[in-house]
Amino acid sequence: MSSLPVISTAERRHRLGRRHRLAPSARAADVAQAADSVVALHATDAATVFLSLRARLDGGEPGAIERDLYEDVRLVRLLSMRNTLFAVSTELAPLVDASTARAIAAKERRTFLKHLAEDGQGLDADWLALAESAALDALDSHGPATGSQLSAAVPALRQKITIGRGKKYETESGVATRVIRLLAADGRIRRDRPRGSWTSSQYRWVHAEPWPAVPPAGARAELARRWLRAYGPATEADLKWWTGWTLTEVRGALAAVGPDEVRLEGGATALVAPGDTAPEPEPEPWAALLPALDPSAMGWADRGFHLDPAHRPALFDYAGNVGPTVWWNGEIVGGWAQRADGRVVHRLLADRGREAGEAIAAEAARLAAWVAGARVTPRFRTPLERELVAE
Repeated sequence: MSSLPVISTAERRHRLGRRHRLAPSARAADVAQAADSVVALHATDAATVFLSLRARLDGGEPGAIERDLYEDVRLVRLLSMRNTLFAVSTELAPLVDASTARAIAAKERRTFLKHLAEDGQGLDADWLALAESAALDALDSHGPATGSQLSAAVPALRQKITIGRGKKYETESGVATRVIRLLAADGRIRRDRPRGSWTSSQYRWVHAEPWPAVPPAGARAELARRWLRAYGPATEADLKWWTGWTLTEVRGALAAVGPDEVRLEGGATALVAPGDTAPEPEPEPWAALLPALDPSAMGWADRGFHLDPAHRPALFDYAGNVGPTVWWNGEIVGGWAQRADGRVVHRLLADRGREAGEAIAAEAARLAAWVAGARVTPRFRTPLERELVAE
């Protein structure tokens, strides 16, 4: 029996630099290509989308990225993998919607209808349909609107309900956020320009058309194939973690893809896209300062090939969210932060020599110039980021 192809740790880092478009010679031509290179960009934190794109593009000033997001609509934000907000290209959006977002939307609707029933005011699916229709009519009449503006225009959205009535956790809650969340999950509205700068998450909403229907199983298989191309070698457990799918769904998608098996350093086996076993050319030396939740740090459950486990406590919060990271040639070697005066500061947790130190310092200067007057504070604060800000 022939032995499996071997992919070393060094080659995995070569793949990351080139396929994630972080090496200078591998930069993306546009925002859609940059997003597709990692399948999807984390969008829980508004600044992450912009900073992740900056690291993968030549140029790509904030204003240009805003035009791509809100005028040309080349990227859209979807509640999808792991019930988390991601930004994906409009080409990939129907696959993400069918493979992942539809199930989340259905669950969100069931939960909200249960809360309406338990509230006891007689609010039901018919009431919800009328409230949603009124919200869409308001957007058609008035144009892009924030949640508070929609509530002012639609009386039904000012309704309050009691959740957990008679229990210790009883609380009164407005319905506007939940109704808007359902409309967004169903693809009937999308996030438009925020009220503030590109770092703001106070989005306006616009009426949108739902994504074309795609068979869920086929969508999962195609998403898995693209993920393997971007993140392979990887494991079944990595894919399950990244997608949030059930184990049955993960195995069904992988069976449809038919990935190749390879051996990693240390003897463990992993999966790559079919035929993707050839050596990856080594890119030129590269440095990157990536934002909190960047997909290059969040793409695997097991990140041992690019992160020393001893550095994890400084760079991740208690829930497993990565903070801003410093990279050298496919390895996380430190973290960075922006202080109140606008300075971008960093700390290396691993010494990779003079060339690395100089390249990282130069990249920090470029990032500071690019951010200009904006202030970037991660939504999920990590120990090292807090320390750097406080120094």
